[in-house]
Amino acid sequence: MDKQTIHKWKNIELVEEDAHLPNGKIIRHTTIVHPGAAVILPITKNGQIILLKQFRPSLNKWILELPAGTIENDEAPIECAQRELTEETGYLSASLHPLGQCTPLAGFCDEIQHLFVASDLTRTESLNLDDDEVIEVIEVDLHTIEQWIRDDEITDAKTITCISKAKLCGHFD
Repeated sequence: MDKQTIHKWKNIELVEEDAHLPNGKIIRHTTIVHPGAAVILPITKNGQIILLKQFRPSLNKWILELPAGTIENDEAPIECAQRELTEETGYLSASLHPLGQCTPLAGFCDEIQHLFVASDLTRTESLNLDDDEVIEVIEVDLHTIEQWIRDDEITDAKTITCISKAKLCGHFD
């Protein structure tokens, strides 16, 4: 059976197709086909981290997370990072440093998240939110964020991953 698109929403698809496994088996597999995303860790001049308190309808609750967004059309991940940072936080970064990638849902989704640290921030006009985005921008220190992660006040995987990777790469002293 050929590839079958079951559902489309924006630039995301739910696809069913035959998957050839390394052990020789062929299975029918369903995948969310995703264009990828950028996750941004914005750090202010005084060392504060910009977080979003965002209402997520899928969870029906507010969560604390880093700014992030889906790559549009032929946009490069770094262009997506700059666009999403400005739209969601109202800041522009003069210095975006790639941290690598994350595969958040490999069991059923092909999304690759591109991680960035943003510094040299300049405040721009106002936020440019999508219709489904309800966001409050907050600034907080790393110690508090780490405590919130330990206490399950931050459970967002992309946020935990990006902060951990930034620490491992020496972005925090």
